[in-house]
Amino acid sequence: MASSLFKLSSVLVNSSKNLRCVVRLMEKRDFSTTNVTARKERDTMGELDVPDDKLYGAQTVRSIMNFPIGGIEERMPYPVIIAMGILKKAAAKVNIEYGLDKKLADAIMQACDDVISGKLYREGHFPLVIWQTGSGTQSNMNTNEVIANRAIQILGGKLGSKDPVHPNDHVNKSQSSNDTYPTAMHIAVAMELRDRLMPGLVVLRDTLAAKSKEFDKIIKIGRTHLMDAVPLTLGQEFSAYATQLTYGIERVCTTLPRLHYLALGGTAVGTGLNTRIGFAEKCAKEIANLTGIPFESAPNKFEALACHDAMVEVSGALNTIAVSLMKIVNDIRLLASGPRCGLAELLLPENEPGSSIMPGKVNPTQCEALTMIAAQVMGNHVACTVGGSNGHFELNVFKPMMVANVLRSIRLLGDGCQAFNKNCAVGIQANTAQIDKIMKESLMLVTALNPHIGYDKAAQIAKTAHKEGGTLKDTAIKLGILTAEQFDKWVRPEDMLGPK
Repeated sequence: MASSLFKLSSVLVNSSKNLRCVVRLMEKRDFSTTNVTARKERDTMGELDVPDDKLYGAQTVRSIMNFPIGGIEERMPYPVIIAMGILKKAAAKVNIEYGLDKKLADAIMQACDDVISGKLYREGHFPLVIWQTGSGTQSNMNTNEVIANRAIQILGGKLGSKDPVHPNDHVNKSQSSNDTYPTAMHIAVAMELRDRLMPGLVVLRDTLAAKSKEFDKIIKIGRTHLMDAVPLTLGQEFSAYATQLTYGIERVCTTLPRLHYLALGGTAVGTGLNTRIGFAEKCAKEIANLTGIPFESAPNKFEALACHDAMVEVSGALNTIAVSLMKIVNDIRLLASGPRCGLAELLLPENEPGSSIMPGKVNPTQCEALTMIAAQVMGNHVACTVGGSNGHFELNVFKPMMVANVLRSIRLLGDGCQAFNKNCAVGIQANTAQIDKIMKESLMLVTALNPHIGYDKAAQIAKTAHKEGGTLKDTAIKLGILTAEQFDKWVRPEDMLGPK
């Protein structure tokens, strides 16, 4: 389909009828040739047909024509559009102080509310894909056109007339794509961290902490290098998992001060050309009021436009969380391996049949889903890192890709933690009989003898027991190194859980 769509858009782009078909293909992803009622709209490069049931204008249509990449699943992320609505509303309110007619500003702000609510997104007025100009200019103009036309509707004007509300002169007043899009990036990511990621991380961390307390008295064998080691409690093992997520939450929080700096007010290259003194600070304050997040005007707008180190930093924190989750979940599924031929120290909830050929098989599917998410987040971070490292001179032009990857990582991690918590973590049980059996068979309990008989004699007991298939106690007595009473006194797993 992608090849056919490319041919349609490149060969037939000058025909208004075929252009309307391309627009419909991008929105509906089918080959319907039903005619669409169109209106004429003009941008600086000429006149184009625009679907009459859409609020976007000529520049949006031109982007649809030029970037038929990926289809609906590659659309600009919803949180970015919401963030655009927030910053445009804030700018309109502040611009009243700098000469914007209040009647127009009120209509613009009302239109912005329709963007912020998601209504206009759901109705298909934001069809552009991530893969466009690296500054996000087309999406900024898509937003400007939609808000302007919606404001025109509110004021009783004619769609596409740019009268009485102009997308550039009024909606984009004192702004540039170069500062609005990075502002939207920071707003969108900050809101998603708060609303999507943190609830998932916190609830899973709390469950693992609760399991740590629940399992605190269950003594088991530890493993290092995937080999038998000395004892610890299952609670101690789970305490590491809970702490990993606590640190992950803290890592995200440490990124927030830089994330809360907004580029708005820098305009084209960071100088603030065509703005007024105080505009940037007042907009940041208004955005903070609208979102409940303590945004501030970036102290250096040149940095805010030319690079996105704050976005890479957030992505790095997400990458570390993915690393933590991969470790935690792999441990859990290995400890639950079995039920007869694995470790089987943990019992996981049985959520669905695991095989189409093996009757009765149940798999650790929640673990598998979360590890796949972790792998995807690691890949997203690589792309974000490449994008962040390629800011040239006064503008980074990997913005849409970077924010899309960070938002996807947030969404996957937040949703994945919620699902894993609900469908696996809360139902994890300890298989105490198996845990006790394995622990008592471990040769590494011999480590408790080191202070009493020395490393070499203890190693002799362990190696002989392993070679002959005997127990540590029987072997120690057979070798004449210990008495039964000495062994029972010194080899006690419950005394091996911490310093003396």
